[in-house]
Amino acid sequence: MKKKSINLEDRAICAVDYAFRRIGGKYKGRILWYLSNFGVLRYGALKRTLHDVTTKMLTQTLRELEADNLIHREVYHEVPPRVEYSLTKTGMELIPFIGHLNDWGTKQMEEEGLRSKGC
Repeated sequence: MKKKSINLEDRAICAVDYAFRRIGGKYKGRILWYLSNFGVLRYGALKRTLHDVTTKMLTQTLRELEADNLIHREVYHEVPPRVEYSLTKTGMELIPFIGHLNDWGTKQMEEEGLRSKGC
């Protein structure tokens, strides 16, 4: 099932709306952040890292990120099959901004007396 791509004919959306349509959601930012920290990850490693994600939701999110050219999916034709995910150049461009969100979130959590589990 392929993600319905953003309707680029809808010229009324602002750039911020466009960006959040591509990276919004519960898991997309975290997947991009983990790939930036660990480089190449296989599906199982992503599933373990995102312990609260269902198999269906992880698959759907990875497909959307791939359709938006933010991650690359490499399939190795071997037995057993191996699939690896990595950031594309476009995905790497987002990492500094996700880093700023991480810093902001850390600061806010500290102010509320919460402890980060780390990402």
